[in-house]
Amino acid sequence: MTDIKRPREPFAPWDRRSLPGLFDVEETAERIGHYKWVEMKLFEALGGWVATVPELDVKLRLGTHCYHHAWHAELFDKRLPELREMKTERLTVPANDQLVAFFEAMTEPEDAAMTIEKLVGVYRVLIPHKIAAYTYHRNATSEITDMPTVRILDFILQDEFTDWREGEMLIQSMIETEAEVERAMNHQLKLEKLMLAAGGIAGPGSIGDPYVEMPEEN
Repeated sequence: MTDIKRPREPFAPWDRRSLPGLFDVEETAERIGHYKWVEMKLFEALGGWVATVPELDVKLRLGTHCYHHAWHAELFDKRLPELREMKTERLTVPANDQLVAFFEAMTEPEDAAMTIEKLVGVYRVLIPHKIAAYTYHRNATSEITDMPTVRILDFILQDEFTDWREGEMLIQSMIETEAEVERAMNHQLKLEKLMLAAGGIAGPGSIGDPYVEMPEEN
């Protein structure tokens, strides 16, 4: 007589993944399109600054980081057709007009003496917001149905943390006076307000909503 094996659970006891993520295919594609736009704009900004910043150490770092963002944009571009979006340029758009305003303000400092402002915009405002949005997406999506996105975000986050650390070290090495502290803080405050208005790099909900909806009182 053949022994009847017990049926197995869909997931092993040590596998805590869940099948549905927070995003459907359409929302995933829209967010990735926004991410790609951000990476492309950052690639363009850093590439332009490489030619104009006078500090050699900053120039070298920006050159390296510039190509990180070009590669990130390429990874996101390759993911879009896998999400049923063959015309990738259709979704390669900013989340909203407020995010466009943020990038205009971030890239506004062009004078060679404004390296601090350039670095603050990227490494104290934009990249921390990117890390937050990518981490939220990576943790909220399904590791079963959306594993390619998870792997892409894991690779990109490694670069983002490294770039953020190196950029922050550059900023700290350049700030030597109280006046320069104020310059950095004022520029960061200005950009943080613009990013707040945008709702993050993917618009409102970039890192989810931590607040509980309260029932309306009768």
